[in-house]
Amino acid sequence: MTTSLCIIVKNEEIALPQCLNSVKDVVEEIVVLDTGSSDRTVEVARQFGAKIYHFNWCNDFSAARNEALKHVTGDWVLVLDADEILVPEIIPNLQQAMDGDRFLVINLLRQEVGAVQSPYSLVSRLFRRHQDIYFARPYHAMIDDSVTEILRRETHWQIANLDRVAILHYGYQQQQIAQKDKFVQAEKIMSGFLASHPDDPYVCSKLGALYVQTGKVVPGIELLERGLKSAANNEEILYELHYHLGLAYSYERQISLAIASYQTAAQLNVSSFLKIGAYNNLGNLWQKIGNLPQAKSNYLKVLQIDPNFALGYYNLGITLKAMGQFVEAIAAYERAIQLNPEYAQAYQNLGVALLKLGQVRESLAAFQQAIALYESSNPAVARQLSQKLQEMGF
Repeated sequence: MTTSLCIIVKNEEIALPQCLNSVKDVVEEIVVLDTGSSDRTVEVARQFGAKIYHFNWCNDFSAARNEALKHVTGDWVLVLDADEILVPEIIPNLQQAMDGDRFLVINLLRQEVGAVQSPYSLVSRLFRRHQDIYFARPYHAMIDDSVTEILRRETHWQIANLDRVAILHYGYQQQQIAQKDKFVQAEKIMSGFLASHPDDPYVCSKLGALYVQTGKVVPGIELLERGLKSAANNEEILYELHYHLGLAYSYERQISLAIASYQTAAQLNVSSFLKIGAYNNLGNLWQKIGNLPQAKSNYLKVLQIDPNFALGYYNLGITLKAMGQFVEAIAAYERAIQLNPEYAQAYQNLGVALLKLGQVRESLAAFQQAIALYESSNPAVARQLSQKLQEMGF
């Protein structure tokens, strides 16, 4: 049983080594399709023994991915982007699933590193090499449509969902999005596809979410609601539609509608990791309207699913502090800092909670650490915090 990595690239000389290093002992073949690099991307790929092919970019990710698939020879195909890495701990699970004869596709849990919203997603990135599997849609390309058709004809196949993080994705960090102008490119490509597929629920979800994220909230809501009408029983897409409607209604300050959307999303039969975004945002809304017990309950659900989610501990700390439970709040902030030592806001709020308990020396140490971190990330906040401490006589 052999596995091939299939990857499309353009000007990825910085990110590519980390990606290929993560799979070099897992796959027997690396197929790299270059879409017009002007840097050392191709040279880097060759250093890993990759088979290099070239493709003229045509604003269609599916076309590029399908061209790359033509050159794959392995029994299984693993698809990554240059800004993704395979988590080493998942490899035994992958190998066990591939060794069987039941699965056509193994859906992988991907962690969106640096994402403010939706920290996890489920992606169809590991599948058997099959003549009828192909990617569709020019942006957010996926194989799901072709797999659905195969399952109708070849009923012996099954799809597996691995409920442990398999891929770390760094592409949604805000700095990288700005550098690559991904918003503009995504809107252009998806709008073109939507013009000829006006009721496609997946594109309604992705483009609607993009509109909401970039401040076009009303057209975003219209697209998301359109997607709900045609999503049928696809619970993963339904989750995304309801989740992003929750975001949109929050921006429009329609809190009751936002809460209802998140609650509907959380009730769907999807991976518990996907529900973290809905539960966390529900907690934020309950906290905003002063229902602290409900906020606490939702944050605890988040941490039950992912005990290593630093933002969940921070949000729980904020709620516990507002409830006057300072000892518990301090423990939550300290856990957030343990998971993310660069968490300036957690240090700052830890300082506040310690001060409430009269632990002045420990409080000042936390504030000083917060200021030091803010000085490199947000100097204006560092100055404001320093000034506030001086006004308090510290």
